[in-house]
Parts: sequence; structure tokens; C-alpha cells
Amino acid sequence: MALRVAVTGASGRMGQAVARAVSAEPEMELACLVARAGSGLVGSSAASIVGDENCPITVSDVLDLDAVDVVIDFTLPESSLVNARACAEAGVPVVIGTTGFSEAEQADLESTLASVARCQAANFSTGVNLAYRLLSLAAEVMGADSDIEIHEAHHKHKIDAPSGTALAMGHAVADAMGQSLSDVAHYDRSVNREERAPGSIGFSVTRAGEIVGEHTVLFAAEGERLEITHKAGSRDAFANGAVRAAKFIANKPAGAYTMSDVLGLS
Repeated sequence: MALRVAVTGASGRMGQAVARAVSAEPEMELACLVARAGSGLVGSSAASIVGDENCPITVSDVLDLDAVDVVIDFTLPESSLVNARACAEAGVPVVIGTTGFSEAEQADLESTLASVARCQAANFSTGVNLAYRLLSLAAEVMGADSDIEIHEAHHKHKIDAPSGTALAMGHAVADAMGQSLSDVAHYDRSVNREERAPGSIGFSVTRAGEIVGEHTVLFAAEGERLEITHKAGSRDAFANGAVRAAKFIANKPAGAYTMSDVLGLS
């Protein structure tokens, strides 16, 4: 029997990319496609979004979990929290690609979903999750002797900055060096005119055009530089990763799973 999947965020480009990926997966059935309330998509056929004229469902503004095995959620923090409560009440596993949660919102999310299987990631692409491992290794070997900078670039419509992926990269580097990112991160150098703080991790951000997602971490040591870069050519890399995560957690016991678990990198 095909895995019945609900996809939220149909008003956004990532939600639509995920819906197409689910629809194209032979082992999955797109059972529910949800757009934000008031969206012009509500009530329209999902066929035009997923590119499959045989898709029988219409876009809804209600997450109906009566006939759903797993949810994939790419929305906004406030919407994800609402969807998380619905999933917890229905006992439905959930994949969460939403970023930009505050510390309080993240704690609320984790508490709410304690009773179900869930996979949350700042980035679902295989390359980015491999990059985390490479960054940890680079930090262990070069971190203490390097100035470390993280730059990310996304399309002009992205709201949160730095991106969740950039922050996850920062955590990977800081953790490998036995530090807390909150203690060493520098997000804005415009306030104080001073030399670079030793041991700090700097962040810079570009929001322009239709850039899908680019991330570079620079380790600048005496006489040499190492750059680890990931560039996404389309949202398909993220959508396919989310589909892979949904398959992985669909029949797992309650708990928090990561893309390292999904990819066998743990």
C-alpha cells in the first residue's frame, strides 16, 4: 500500500516542490495538500501544482489527517506549531523543514511532538548533510588556527537570516571545537568598529534575485584557506530529501530523528 502523505505550505515554492516530489514517488500517494488560509490556491485542483492530471485532490486550508500516514511541513514557525499539535493528537509522524524558530518555539515544538516520530532539519539535501560532517572534521583539524566565516545567499523573498542551514553549519563547527555557537557567533560588525575577535565565527548574508541556496564556510589560516561550499541548483534536492525522510520515519517509534539517521551518517 502506498504511503499516504500530507504536504503543507502549498502556497510556497518549497511546499509545491515537495508536493511534486511526493506525487512522482511510486511508493507514495499525495493524500492532502494544504495552503495558507486565504490563498487563491484553496479549492483549486492539486493537479496543476504537481503536474499530474490524474491527481484527484483539491488544495485545502485544513490539515485533514484522517487518512494520512505522514506529514511533510514547510511553512512558517507559527503554522508549524499548529500543524505539530494536530500531528501529535492524531499520532502521525512529521517531517519539518520550516526554519526560523525562536528558542521558545523550538522547545514548544519538541515538547509537542514528543509522542510521535519526527525528523526536523534545516536542510534536507544530501550534499548539505554531508557538508556538516566535512565541516566538523575541518573544525577539528584547522579550527583553532583559523578565522572562520560563514556566508549564505538566498532569494529575495526569504525572511529569516542567517538561514537555518548556515546556523546548522555554525553549530557543526562550534560543536567540533567544544564551543557554543551562541558564545562565538558574530552576526553584525557594523555596530562596533574593532578588530576581528579571536575564535569568533562570522556570518554574512545575501538576499537577491532567485538564488535557491548557496552556503560557504571559510577556514582562513596562515598561508592557506579552505572553503567548503554547497550550491543548490533547484529545490528538488531539498524536496527529494524530505521525501526520503518521510519514508524513513513513517513506521519508526516516537522520537527525534535527523537526516544523519536517514542517510546512515550517524
